Amino acid sequence: MVQVRVAGVALDAAQQHVILLKPLEDLPGEGRLLPIWIGAQEATSILVAVEGAPVPRPLAHDLMREILDTLGATVDRVEVTRIDEGTYYADVVLDTPVGSRVVDARPSDAVALASRTGASIFVADGVLAEAGVIDTVTGEDEDGVPVDAEESVDEFKRFLEDVDPDDFRG
Repeated sequence: MVQVRVAGVALDAAQQHVILLKPLEDLPGEGRLLPIWIGAQEATSILVAVEGAPVPRPLAHDLMREILDTLGATVDRVEVTRIDEGTYYADVVLDTPVGSRVVDARPSDAVALASRTGASIFVADGVLAEAGVIDTVTGEDEDGVPVDAEESVDEFKRFLEDVDPDDFRG
């Protein structure tokens, strides 16, 4: 397993949302990014959590976090465990008063929940090897902003225009 972070959420050429996961130890421009196509609601939920944006009413993943808190459970970590015919699978690992529990989840829901709880996100080595794409960002400045960001965004847009979710089917 490789620990990752949410590197961003983007739209592909068909206006489908894609979450980008990046290994923590990889600098921009090295290693791989893992694109996972997700729904619009999940993309919004992840962006709200990552950016710390206020919402007038709790979203579904806020409710999940509150339920876990009420029951005395915490999210230990989430894991994107496999990809099967283009479908990604994930687990949410919980610490509960009665011990550790593993709950099957869609990666988008697992990442949205991890983004709200501060839990670590991991991706199986085989998933990253099979579905990861080469990261082309050239670096970051002292504030963590990508250098040559406009060029990198344009390059990534070109990638998204040419890629199809079927490219990641086994």
